[in-house]
Amino acid sequence: MDLLPFSAAHATTVATWPLSATEVAMWCGRGEFPMAGETVAAWQQDTDVTAHLLVEDEQPLAYGELWFDAEEDEVELARIIVAPEARGRGLGRELVRGLLGEARGSGHSDVFMRVHPDNDRALRCYQGADFVIVGPELAETWNAVQPVDYVWLRHQ
Repeated sequence: MDLLPFSAAHATTVATWPLSATEVAMWCGRGEFPMAGETVAAWQQDTDVTAHLLVEDEQPLAYGELWFDAEEDEVELARIIVAPEARGRGLGRELVRGLLGEARGSGHSDVFMRVHPDNDRALRCYQGADFVIVGPELAETWNAVQPVDYVWLRHQ
């Protein structure tokens, strides 16, 4: 298994991984279903975002992003998804650990992520990768400008 930089050539493949409008909303907070490859490719235009693929035998199996904020000295893990046929194999946790290594290697002191409140499976995955839920006061502050009340997690 290799964690590789994302290539826009895989944008359409990744866009097909959410199997319903609900999965799209929990993955990236968007309302479009099915997703367009152009949407995923456009995410790569932000210079503070780096995307990665977890690949086995040249087959992309999972996708995730790192959002860097130098001013706040933090990195957010975001838009994590596993290909439908690869789910249930622990690849989400493997991807998160790989992204975490990249985040820690960047020198930023804080690493966190948010999870849609209905995404119990993802929450268990992230907690299994040593993320812990932040306190209610901090979550309330961070959720003040969000479209839903996310569950926020910070890496220990």
